[in-house]
Amino acid sequence: MGDRQNIPLPKSSYELEIVLVGINHPGNLGAICRTMLNHGFDKLILVNPNCSPDDEDARNRAKHSGRILDDVKVYDTLESAVSKSSLVIGTSGKREVGSKILKRHFVLPWEFAEMLRDFNGKVSLIFGEEGKGLSTEDLDRCDFLLTLPTWDGYPIANLSQAVGHCVYELHRDRVINGTNVKGVHKERALSPELRKILKQAISEFCDSLDGDKNDLISDVYDRVILRGLPIDSEAERMIGAFVQGATALQKQSGDENWQRERRKRVRPEENQYSLE
Repeated sequence: MGDRQNIPLPKSSYELEIVLVGINHPGNLGAICRTMLNHGFDKLILVNPNCSPDDEDARNRAKHSGRILDDVKVYDTLESAVSKSSLVIGTSGKREVGSKILKRHFVLPWEFAEMLRDFNGKVSLIFGEEGKGLSTEDLDRCDFLLTLPTWDGYPIANLSQAVGHCVYELHRDRVINGTNVKGVHKERALSPELRKILKQAISEFCDSLDGDKNDLISDVYDRVILRGLPIDSEAERMIGAFVQGATALQKQSGDENWQRERRKRVRPEENQYSLE
């Protein structure tokens, strides 16, 4: 009963990729593959791994999920690993309070599963290196963050257990609610291109504000908006509003940027997609 891979994987409206940054232990790598396939997921990405998918220990721990190791994708940077994703979620066991609470506003695994239930698009769920977690820079690349409801006396879970908790909740949700109900189709997706433009429009609007906490305000807007999982048409309207707001603020303050190329559109340097 351990190997029944002739059975097709369960379907979801979204495409989930588990992204591991700087993984060190081949045993963890194999265990992650096993728990992923246990719950019907098989897309794995490694960013700067410190162990090989061909390691004997990884293969032994993976058992019948070795095909995930065969198909794993490896990248040098997190940015390149998630460049095609519509939603990028970071994970952390560090739950700060006080002044940092806005920057680390987390969702819980079952909340995340409910959010994705009708989402269409590629989703990257990112886990950091054993003993270190994700860096502040990597967390800043994420749309919002997820944490496990572990006991505060010992909050940091083993990497393979953390992945297992998350994929369990995602699979549990689709078992309970189903993903292919006849006659019911809810399109819920944000294209990777519009995601980049929306984040930049938010940043430019907040940079135009008169204050010394613009980065924090930008981060709050960014995470709150993307936790709402906007679709393309909603994102386009928000981008237009942010661009108009930034233009008005720049003009009012005498900032010459309002006369330049981004007066009516956002054109990220790495992307030629634009909104007039």
